[in-house]
Amino acid sequence: MVEDGGEEEAEGESGEMPAAAAVPPLQRCNGFLPGKEAEDGGRAAPAGGGERAAQAEAEAEAEAMLSAAGGRPETRLSRRRLAVLAVFSCYSLVNAFQWIQYSILSNVFAGFYGVSFTQIDWLSMVYMVAYVPLILPATWLLDARGLRLTALLGAGLNGLGAWLKCASLAPGRYPLTLAAQAVCAVAQVFILGLPSRIASVWFGPTEVSTACAVAVLGNQLGTAIGFLLPPVLVPNTPNDISLMAHNISIMFYGTAIVSTLLFFLTGVVFEEKPKYPPSHSQAVLQTMPPEDYSYKQSIINLFKNIPFVLLLISYGIMTGAFYSVSTLLNQMVVTHYEGEEVNAGRIGLTLVVAGMVGSIICGLWLDYTKTYKQTTLIVYVLSFIGLLVFTFTLDLGYLIVVFVTGGVLGFFMTGYLPLGFEFAVEITYPESEGTSSGLLNASAQIFGIVFTLVQGKLTTDYSPRAGNLFLCAWIFVGIILTALIKSDLRRHNVNSGIMNLDVKAVPVESPVEPESTTLKIQSAL
Repeated sequence: MVEDGGEEEAEGESGEMPAAAAVPPLQRCNGFLPGKEAEDGGRAAPAGGGERAAQAEAEAEAEAMLSAAGGRPETRLSRRRLAVLAVFSCYSLVNAFQWIQYSILSNVFAGFYGVSFTQIDWLSMVYMVAYVPLILPATWLLDARGLRLTALLGAGLNGLGAWLKCASLAPGRYPLTLAAQAVCAVAQVFILGLPSRIASVWFGPTEVSTACAVAVLGNQLGTAIGFLLPPVLVPNTPNDISLMAHNISIMFYGTAIVSTLLFFLTGVVFEEKPKYPPSHSQAVLQTMPPEDYSYKQSIINLFKNIPFVLLLISYGIMTGAFYSVSTLLNQMVVTHYEGEEVNAGRIGLTLVVAGMVGSIICGLWLDYTKTYKQTTLIVYVLSFIGLLVFTFTLDLGYLIVVFVTGGVLGFFMTGYLPLGFEFAVEITYPESEGTSSGLLNASAQIFGIVFTLVQGKLTTDYSPRAGNLFLCAWIFVGIILTALIKSDLRRHNVNSGIMNLDVKAVPVESPVEPESTTLKIQSAL
């Protein structure tokens, strides 16, 4: 157990934050607090000479709020943050591995359980189906009960699903393996929304985007390993079902043991938050009373935040298109290159690995430049170009070209994932990171299901080119929506010492809002 007393202090991240401008008394807490309307403000700023007095009073209140903990909000980086990130990335990896392990061996499992390929496909589809209805309860739990409990639930359900699969090691037990996969799908709901929350709560402003990218990377790495390892562990032996069961048991029991170990590590490593906040934005949030938080109001605020709604749609389009391309890649490749199922899997692996590199590079770039909108828009445009090139070179007859264009496409499309998470946190601060990222993932799952069904139909009835052009049209719409997003970097402004209390939980249209709602506090860092 690492004690915070031995932690290294973040450079320049400690100090008093004096107020330099005024805030109406009604706003003195609400600007930073998610979800709670001010309860003590029926007062409006008096006109004329009384206005200055009200400003002075509000200024004092704002300063008191920011220095409530004793005058100098101290920020430090905890050494434990790296262990938290590593453990989360590992159990996220195992969850993604369990998602893909059936699809990559669809012919093996169809023969073993004596079911159709459609029933095997449902072992993957259950992840998307489970996510959409459960995301709101999961994000409520994250906000109401905290990071540690949510992490334990994700790791614990992941392990439980893995052990249930071990009980399905016999022909005719397809319903049990489907139930086990459904448990893993529920675990995913408590996993996918955590990267931005872990990054914000545990990491400093100069590393938060990279931390989010690494957390997302764990899930991508799990998918990549899922492409590689199951075919090696479970070769197709249709004439020897007992050998097939033995090989599947090695994969299932190995996954269960690793999942259990990671569950116990989660219990040891995860804490709700570090002893000292890692950034001024977290310091501000931690001074607020927890009883003032309203999950319902937070959801309302997010949907009244126009930039977030635009990002919600554009993120769903991009990520849903990526899910669709990944799902139908085998079908697209085999249409033009008969008998190349193995290479189709390798192209999928190339796409995922290139995307992992793209995620890390994009995270590092954001930490260095803080150019969220510009980077997001550029990556979106390059993904559009990449998909166009992939579409029109797919049928040239050269597999090496498909490897290259698939890698480029994966680099940008998957690199967009941490960009979307971090951009959402910036434009919705101080709302919960788990809620915003959860809604983004729900949007991606919905678009992914729709895109997969429509693109699959177009690919079957017409050609892979028709299906890909359908996605290109939607990604072009996403480019327009991304260009319309207003880049209001609220969290970055707080960390930089410039606070805009246009960031508030009370909706902009609220009738109790006074006209003057902006407070800028410049901190001498």
